[in-house]
Amino acid sequence: MSGGNALSKNNAVNNPSHPAAGRGNALISLRSVYKNYETPSGSFPALKDINLDVNPGEFIAIVGKSGSGKSTLINVLTGIDSPSSGEVHVASMAVRGLNQEQLAVWRGKNIGVIFQFFQLLPTLTIAENVMLPMDFCNTYPARERRERALYLLNKVGIAEQADKLPADLSGGQQQRAAIARSLANDPPILVADEPTGNLDSQATDSVMEFFEDLAQEGKTVVMVTHERDLSQYFTKTITLSDGKVVSSSLLKDGGGLE
Repeated sequence: MSGGNALSKNNAVNNPSHPAAGRGNALISLRSVYKNYETPSGSFPALKDINLDVNPGEFIAIVGKSGSGKSTLINVLTGIDSPSSGEVHVASMAVRGLNQEQLAVWRGKNIGVIFQFFQLLPTLTIAENVMLPMDFCNTYPARERRERALYLLNKVGIAEQADKLPADLSGGQQQRAAIARSLANDPPILVADEPTGNLDSQATDSVMEFFEDLAQEGKTVVMVTHERDLSQYFTKTITLSDGKVVSSSLLKDGGGLE
């Protein structure tokens, strides 16, 4: 092997953003992903040549200034939006090849999404909110769904709130309920968009410790955040700027890292 070829191979192995790095055991893999939006003033590139691997058991932070492409990246890897070009493989599925109905079912079974503003339905009890994904995807028999909802609410420490409405809970409790809902179908991947943005420091630490525990159990957690003081929880930080990955920093070993 020539020196140039050896260097190219080493770059691919050591740099997960290198286009030559194969999917391997990656649970999430993006290759040469671009996303353009058409505007009255012309095409706007929101993502530019994104190459990214996320392994099982990793707890990933996606950071960057407003407008850097964080939300677009999350939308692409969850199938909410389609890339203009490139490959997106998530949970062994080529996401671009799915129609809207297939996407909805695939997403419900493989990805749990957690939002900054909780997105709990106000007229349903907490337990009923947690049961919704199971109802949609029919992953558990109807007779088992409440029992599983209670199990998950106990896991996040708010089982006693099961029959209350969201408005009766604190912000931290509502976010725990949202986490329980995201786990309803036992997905391998959790995607959290600024989940601690509206929480106090105590509730933030509690949520982050729970995410860390989930990653250690083998879940893959991808979290968008502006809060750089949370770095001790993550296995890796990916920084975006102007739609590009400008750095990928390994912080500590995760379940999917060798």
